[in-house]
Amino acid sequence: MYSKTFILLLSIFFLSCNAKSSTSTDISSKATPPSTKTGDNPYPFIAGIPLPDGYKRTVVGSNSFSNWLGKVPLKKDRTVYLFNGDKKENQSAQFAVLDISTGDKNLQQCADAVMRLRAEYLFASGQYSNILFTDNEGGNYQFTQPYNKEHLMNYLQKVFGMCGSASLSKQLKHVNLIGIKPGDVLIRGGFPGHAVMVMDVAVNKEGRKIYLLAQSYMPAQDIHVLVNPSDENLSPWYEADDAEKIITPEFVFTRNELKQW
Repeated sequence: MYSKTFILLLSIFFLSCNAKSSTSTDISSKATPPSTKTGDNPYPFIAGIPLPDGYKRTVVGSNSFSNWLGKVPLKKDRTVYLFNGDKKENQSAQFAVLDISTGDKNLQQCADAVMRLRAEYLFASGQYSNILFTDNEGGNYQFTQPYNKEHLMNYLQKVFGMCGSASLSKQLKHVNLIGIKPGDVLIRGGFPGHAVMVMDVAVNKEGRKIYLLAQSYMPAQDIHVLVNPSDENLSPWYEADDAEKIITPEFVFTRNELKQW
């Protein structure tokens, strides 16, 4: 958990980075966030979030992780709640909230949310033998029979307790930001580290790519689509450009921290 002083300094840093460079592309068109009031998200699922002018979603296979992520439902209420039912103190980071359970324990945090989404996809597509995560010492946690939802959730509770950003970072493979695709993970392994998942990717005719990010955080909370704090309209779209840093509302990654399964 970061100290209040650190969070204040990080907020000041974000504000200093909000000015766009003269060479950046305005990606806010058509994708301004809904009102900050609760209960007003108009988009039913990830792929329903509108694109900026001139961009098209990348073509993906019907059974792919990318396609599954696009169908993840969103809540009408944009409020982020913690595992204990309390509202998260910072309600300015999210564009929308995924309609996926958090549980009543402080377990489904950042890397856990990434593993939850991956496991849910593999479960939904019947790829049970591929539901496998490793701990920091290289120990394997394999999903086994019975292949039902109750057993999956019990399995994930154990995974959340034994695996995290440090171990997941070891399990994933580095990829260049130019090759970004839905399902990729921005991750910094540590104690604590942080991880966010790429939920969607679009490209324009010039080949410029933009992408959506989603996270959970500490303490365990609703998984939510992030706004882009470097965009003056707080669009949820991030640009895969040449910038070294990727600034999200509550964490700063570097471009070489993108990984794939």
